[in-house]
Amino acid sequence: MQRGILGTKAVIQIGFVVHDVEKAAKAFAEFFGVEAPSWSLSDPYEKTGCEYKGKPCFARSKNAFFQIGDQLDLELIEPGPEPSVWRDWLDERGEGVHHIAFFIHGMGERVLALEGAGIPLLQKAEFTGGRYAYMDATAGLKVILELLEIEGRG
Repeated sequence: MQRGILGTKAVIQIGFVVHDVEKAAKAFAEFFGVEAPSWSLSDPYEKTGCEYKGKPCFARSKNAFFQIGDQLDLELIEPGPEPSVWRDWLDERGEGVHHIAFFIHGMGERVLALEGAGIPLLQKAEFTGGRYAYMDATAGLKVILELLEIEGRG
């Protein structure tokens, strides 16, 4: 049976871009009735090798995560001022849902398959233990897709 272009249909994360990660985390924490998570700063270009629209991307972001249920995270992203998939979305569309994410295997193959289906790569980077790619599915699916490949994740 065909499992779709990603090899999975399980959404593991919903990402929001926000102007103020601490304020947004407080609002979600109050809504969920939990403590607000602390935020962390994304790694610099020297560690990530980030590319946005095929060029080096020096943008960083403040990120906070809520675990919703057993297998779903809510990510809050406050982008820095540099051009990035997050900054451009926030400037053009405002705060709100930015992406849905999926754990995948075979990043290169999945990116090529999506590009072949008319869903281009926007931004990609490495992080400790894995890599991500943001794919522009806004024309058909009305959202950005994030592919997450985590080493050792089965």
